[in-house]
Amino acid sequence: MISRRQFLGSSVAAAAATAAEPGPVAAVPLSTVPPSIAALRSRQDEAVPISNAERVVRIEKARRLMREHGIDAVMLTGGTSLVYYTNLRWGLSERLLGLAIPASEHPPFLVCPAFEEDRAREQIAGGPLADAGVDVMTWQEDESPYALVGDGLRARGMAGGTLGIEETVRFVFSDGVANASPALGLASATPVTAGCRSIKDAHELALMRLASEVTLQAYEAAYQGLEEGMTQGDVGRLVSEAHRALGFSGYASVQTGQYSALPHGSRTRQVVREGTILL
Repeated sequence: MISRRQFLGSSVAAAAATAAEPGPVAAVPLSTVPPSIAALRSRQDEAVPISNAERVVRIEKARRLMREHGIDAVMLTGGTSLVYYTNLRWGLSERLLGLAIPASEHPPFLVCPAFEEDRAREQIAGGPLADAGVDVMTWQEDESPYALVGDGLRARGMAGGTLGIEETVRFVFSDGVANASPALGLASATPVTAGCRSIKDAHELALMRLASEVTLQAYEAAYQGLEEGMTQGDVGRLVSEAHRALGFSGYASVQTGQYSALPHGSRTRQVVREGTILL
């Protein structure tokens, strides 16, 4: 068995080895903002947020598509689809937070870690599900969230129905639900989610056009602010600073010269020179 002294010694050695590995250039604030970026003006007011009413329409379309594809309910976890339908913004962790939206007029239900209940209810209250009668079902650390998913479905008459699983839901979550409810059938929810998300309305198209315009403006301003001798980190910060000046967050993965041939670049420190490729 390894001793405490050996453990500490190996941990220090591992930390030293990690520190010695080449890594990305440390972020250093720009000492001066180039005139091309200083001249930018915020366009944030042009971005009209998607409303709760628009999200309600999305949920109703999802329910129609569920019925057309023989899906009784769809389960979503943290990610873009959860935001798309409900504006619930939730990071993924080892703990299940899952929202089930039935195809019927039964209200959705949320399976949530007990210690996150207040935060979940706060987001529900500000979103399209505020008046939907969402049932928040909480679980403690020694309890099964998967059993709660089955309970919620049984309460809505779907114990032996088909649950659509959104494509980014982790296997451990869908497998846990399947094992807790053997009579339940699991299927892909992609016909529902893609059926909604792949067709953009006028508001979504306007936001996408604005995002494209802002990106092009930011890249142009960053390009005009380039100086020979900058590193890839410096150029990335120019791009981020330009987005910030335009009222949005944005970044770029920057590669130069031979490293621009690599699909996802290199961690090697790179320097911008006249005549070199900049990706």
